[in-house]
Amino acid sequence: MIETTKRKIEFRIQNSEFDIYLPVMETFYSIQGEGFHTGTPAFFIRLAGCDAGCHWCDVKESWSTENYSVKSIDEIVSEVEAYFPSPNGGGKGGGSVIVTGGEPLMYNLDMLTKKLKSAIPPSVRWNTDSVPFVGGGGGALHLETSGAYPLSGEWDWICLSPKKFKTPLQEVFSKANELKVIIYNKDDFRFAEECASLLPSPAGEGLGVRSLQPEWSKRNEMLPLIVEYVQQNPKWRISLQTHKYIGVR
Repeated sequence: MIETTKRKIEFRIQNSEFDIYLPVMETFYSIQGEGFHTGTPAFFIRLAGCDAGCHWCDVKESWSTENYSVKSIDEIVSEVEAYFPSPNGGGKGGGSVIVTGGEPLMYNLDMLTKKLKSAIPPSVRWNTDSVPFVGGGGGALHLETSGAYPLSGEWDWICLSPKKFKTPLQEVFSKANELKVIIYNKDDFRFAEECASLLPSPAGEGLGVRSLQPEWSKRNEMLPLIVEYVQQNPKWRISLQTHKYIGVR
């Protein structure tokens, strides 16, 4: 945790008001496997660094920043551009761009989202057929966050996945399009309702999706309980890590 904080401070000193260099664990083009946009194509930018310390985290290697490249925002944007259609017919099919972690909001993402929005053609960013977005057109830039740090960046979709170990900020609740709570044990149902009560009426600025997702190692135990809970509380829906079932990243 100390080394993560140290690197964070170094980035702040180097980059002043916003981060122009970010620690990147990996980037890859795949399918969004969970949450509201399950099954849609997406380019993932996984930033390194997280201090939530979830014992069931399936990407613990993202906690530290020490072993990963520090990339400029221009480098990151260039990687993304290769997967979106270009005027000369290059690139691939596009989809969403998902910034995840780690905990991406440990860094100021204003410049990253500004340059991504400029780089991705509007006809791709607002393709409602391939990337559904309730509340105004389609959306390309997605954020996955625990909500424990101040919100930065301009997003089309914010998925808030709060953790008991790190209380989310109210400003993130107020902007969340989707609340996704991981169910590891029975007490997590209580935690889910506690978090849902913090969503502004009628439930966020977008769709206000509320999802319960079984923690992968506990899925056989918790999924029947989630099914029963959703049947009794229809404001919730079930999210599964489908990418693990179908064998993609």
